[in-house]
Amino acid sequence: MVKVFIIAEAGINHNGSLKLAKKMVDAAVYARADAVKFQTFKSEQAISKNAPKAEYQKQTTDPAESQLEMAKKLELKPEEFRVLSDYCEKKGILFLSTPFDFESIDLLNDIGLKIFKIPSGEITNLLYLQKIGRLKKRIILSTGMANINEIKSAINVLVNEGTARERITVLHCNTAYPTPFEDVNLYAMKTIRDKLKIAVGYSDHTIGIEIPIAAVALGAVVIEKHFTLDKTMPGPDQRVSLEPEELKAMVNAIRNIEVSLGNARKTPSPSELKNIAIVRRSLVASKEIKKGELFSKDNVTAKRPGTGINPMKFYKIVGKKAKNNFKEDELITI
Repeated sequence: MVKVFIIAEAGINHNGSLKLAKKMVDAAVYARADAVKFQTFKSEQAISKNAPKAEYQKQTTDPAESQLEMAKKLELKPEEFRVLSDYCEKKGILFLSTPFDFESIDLLNDIGLKIFKIPSGEITNLLYLQKIGRLKKRIILSTGMANINEIKSAINVLVNEGTARERITVLHCNTAYPTPFEDVNLYAMKTIRDKLKIAVGYSDHTIGIEIPIAAVALGAVVIEKHFTLDKTMPGPDQRVSLEPEELKAMVNAIRNIEVSLGNARKTPSPSELKNIAIVRRSLVASKEIKKGELFSKDNVTAKRPGTGINPMKFYKIVGKKAKNNFKEDELITI
C-alpha cells in the first residue's frame, strides 16, 4: 500500500501574519496532514508593477490595487520562515514552502527544505527550473495551464540539471479558483503518469473534498489542498479553501480510500471468510433419500449453509448411490 502524501496548503491565507501562520500549522497538525506548505516570495522580484490581478483576485480583494500591491501585504519576512520551519519540526509536521524567486529558493535551501514545490506558473521559467534542478532535492511539480509537452520539457530541465527522475512527482492541476467540476479532467493525471513514466498526484482548487478523494482512487500519491482558518477572512484564496474541520474530513476520507485500494489480488478478505459457511450453499437432500438410492435432480438441491459439498460438484454426485439415509435438508455426504 502506497501512503498518500497530503499537503495542507496554507499558501498566503495567513495574510502576512506570523501568528496566523502558526495557527495554520496547528490546524494542519489537527487535520493530520503530512505537511503544511506556505509561499515564499519577494514581491518585486516575482511580480512587475504592470501585472494585472486574476479575475478571482479582483473579486476577493480591492480591485483598485495592483497584483504587486496585493502581494506585498501577504509577504512573510525571511526570518519568519525559519521560525515556521522550527515550529513545524516542534509540532511534528513537515514544513514546506513554494519559492517564487531566486532569493527565496536560496533561503528555503538554507533553512533545509526537504521538498521543493514548483508552482504551475513557473513550469516554463527555464532559469528557475535549472536552479531548483541543481539542488537535487525531491521535487513536486504542479502543471496547471500546461500541456503534456511543456510538462515533459520541464522534467527534462530538472533531470538534466541533476535531479533524479525518481525524485520528481508531477501534480495534475487546474489553476482556476475555484475550478469548475467539468474542467477538472482527472483522467489527465493518468495520461501524465503513463506517457511520462513518472509519479503523479493532484493539486486541487475545486470547492469541497470530493475531487482529491477521487484522485487518490485513480492513483494520486500526493494531494495538495488549500485551507484556511476562516473562509470569511480577507484575502484572495480564503473563499475556495477548506476550513480545519473540512481539511480533517478530507484527510480521513483519503486514508480510508488509501486502505481500501488494497493489493489488487482478488481473494476472500479475512473479514469475510467467516461468511462463506453462512452465505454460500451446499448440496442437501431436497426430500428423504434411502440408502442405496441414486442421487438425482429430483432428490438433491443446493441450500445454505456452505459447510458441505460445493454445489459446483453437483454433476459428480448425481448418479451415485447414497451410502446412508438422508432426511430432507440434510447435508449430502459420499
